[in-house]
Amino acid sequence: MTTWWAERAIVGAEVCERVAIEERDGVIVSVDVDVDAPWHARILRGVVMPGAINAHSHAFHRVLRSRTHRGPDSFWSWREQMYAAAARLDPDTYRTLARTVFAEMLLAGYTAVGEFHYLHHAPGGTTYADPNEMSRALAAAAEDAGMRLVLLDTLYLEGGPGIAPDATQVRFSDGTVEAWAERTSGLQPSGLVAHGLAVHSVRAVPPDAIAIAAEIARERGVPLHAHVSEQPRENDEALAAYGRTPVHILREAGALGSGFTAVHATHLTEDDIRDLAGSHVCVCGTTERDLADGIGPIPALREAGARLCLGSDSHAVIDPFEEARAIELDERLGSQRRGTFTGDDLLAVMTSGGASALGLPTEGIAVGAPADFVEIGTSSVRLAGHDPQHLVDAFVYSAAPGDVRTVVVDGIERVRAGQHVAIDVATELDRAIRQVVQS
Repeated sequence: MTTWWAERAIVGAEVCERVAIEERDGVIVSVDVDVDAPWHARILRGVVMPGAINAHSHAFHRVLRSRTHRGPDSFWSWREQMYAAAARLDPDTYRTLARTVFAEMLLAGYTAVGEFHYLHHAPGGTTYADPNEMSRALAAAAEDAGMRLVLLDTLYLEGGPGIAPDATQVRFSDGTVEAWAERTSGLQPSGLVAHGLAVHSVRAVPPDAIAIAAEIARERGVPLHAHVSEQPRENDEALAAYGRTPVHILREAGALGSGFTAVHATHLTEDDIRDLAGSHVCVCGTTERDLADGIGPIPALREAGARLCLGSDSHAVIDPFEEARAIELDERLGSQRRGTFTGDDLLAVMTSGGASALGLPTEGIAVGAPADFVEIGTSSVRLAGHDPQHLVDAFVYSAAPGDVRTVVVDGIERVRAGQHVAIDVATELDRAIRQVVQS
């Protein structure tokens, strides 16, 4: 049992002072406000907030940072470089890489990640002796780093509507939705790791298979995610092949609803926006910016009743503050209006929105919730002179990963004084990436 005492902490929707948080076996058992620090408490001098939730990640994309920026370029040429990286990974190198990527996320203030995992098999599509060996490598990586993981095992059947997977994509495919369902039935939660499901996209999964995947997700009681309308070409191909938009196809397949998350949802019709009411939408602002995807209709989605969350996706940067404020700042560029989303709105997207999308508890710092929280230091040059009456605005709009001082996941301190307690992240990440690039 550990007691933490924070000078300030976000409890519910309020910034409270002098807060004692007691945890036992990774669960918060008491939260007391306006109390003196117990003699045995661990003192946190910054602002304590619920951990940020990264609802959409491809860990191996981290290899591409700084390697894909020379143009002229497009999403589709970037994808070829991504496929080249995917072709080099095996279970050992993937565990090493993902371990350090998850550690980088912890340093930035994330405490949970939804890993959209489709790199299932060996090069050429050969099944490993353990057909879930790559999944187990990711699970082990999360345990190594101390990151809470929801592994979203992804169905991938086609290289485009009616097109067989190519030489790289064949690693992603189980061949049939039935084989995918059989393989994923062997995945069980343990420790910090839970499981969900995903369909890669309407480009990669035909409508009849999406319907089966949606039913399996409901039967298992797990979240279902999908890439949706990230690029106009995706919409064009769906319309040409099926006569309907990706959102329309997902609706007809029974995929939409409170257990579903549409990732990106950038290029939507008005009907698409209405159809996503009651579903989650994961905005990956820094990736969408990096890949020139466009700015999605985020205010309209919120108004229609979609619940927003965020993801770091390709890891152009790993920074939950930047992902959150990108929602408002990119909207300002597109609409020439300010103030569509408040700092409190963005904090909710960063925390409870992502937890809901991943099927995790959404209460934040509350009795019965997981002991997952983050201390943000307020003494850096970025936050110097901040307005204490608008503290959430201060760190949502100005903080950076360098301001993260402490990260606790499952009641265990994973980051202390801005450093991971077990991993030399910069050194090991550099080594892991170079091992993949040079293989």
